[in-house]
Amino acid sequence: MSLTIRWYTDYMHLERLISLLETIAVMGRPVSVAEVQMASGLPKPTCYRQVQSLLDQGLIEDPNGDGRYVIGDRLIRIALLGKSDIDVRRVSAPALRAAATTFNETVFLARFRDSKIEIIHVETPEDPARAFVHPGLGERPLHACSCSMAIAAFAEPGFQDTILNGALRAFTDHTKTTRDELIEAFKVIQQQGFADCDQEIDIGIASVAAPVAVGRIGVTFSVGAVGPVRRFGTDYRQEIGEQLKDLATKVSGAIQLCNVGGV
Repeated sequence: MSLTIRWYTDYMHLERLISLLETIAVMGRPVSVAEVQMASGLPKPTCYRQVQSLLDQGLIEDPNGDGRYVIGDRLIRIALLGKSDIDVRRVSAPALRAAATTFNETVFLARFRDSKIEIIHVETPEDPARAFVHPGLGERPLHACSCSMAIAAFAEPGFQDTILNGALRAFTDHTKTTRDELIEAFKVIQQQGFADCDQEIDIGIASVAAPVAVGRIGVTFSVGAVGPVRRFGTDYRQEIGEQLKDLATKVSGAIQLCNVGGV
C-alpha cells in the first residue's frame, strides 16, 4: 500500500471516529449502536467496528452495561485539559464574585494540573471599608493550603503518596508536617466535605476550601475563602465551609457546560 493510500485510509478512519463521537455527544443520553448507525449512515459492520474502537480507547463508555454508550471519561478529561485558565475563569467568575459579595470575604478558585495545584482566580469584597486578604496567584504547597488539601483528600492514592512522601515544610508552627497528621486531615476533609487551614502558611491568616468535582473524572478544582484569623474563627470557618460546598456545585456546573460546549 502506498503512503498516499495509507494516509487517506487513516484519514477516513479518523473522520468516521470523530463523526461517531459527535453523534453520541449530540444525543445527550446513552445510545445504542443501532441508533448510532442509523444517525451516521455507516454500514452496520463498519459502525460496529468503529464503536468498538472508541470503547477500547475509553473515548466512549457503557455506564449501565446495557449496550448503550455515552462520551467517556477519557474524552471529557482531554476536553477539560484543553480548557485554558481563561476559559475556566470566565465561566466561574460570576459565581465566585457573588460569593465574595455574600461572604464579604476574598474567594478564590484553584486548579489541579500537571501534579501541581495553583490558584488561578481571586474575587475580593466590593465593600471599600472591608479589610481583606489576597492569597496571591500561582502554585500552592500541596500539604499546607486549604485549596490543595481539598483536592488532595479526594485524589488518587498515587498523588496522595506523592504529597505524603514529599518534603513537608513547616511554614508556621501550625503546619502539618507528618504523614499521620496529613492522613488524618484527609479523613476529616472527606467526612465534612471541605478543608480548613488555620494559619498553616501565614500566622494570622486562615482559609477554607471545598472540592469541585467535574463530571465523572473527579476533583480537579477547589473553591475557597480566605481572611484574617480574627474573623475566620473555628465556627465561622465551619459556616463558610458548608456554603462553599454549594458554591462548588455551581462552579462544577459552569465548568461542565463550558466543557461540553468545547467537545
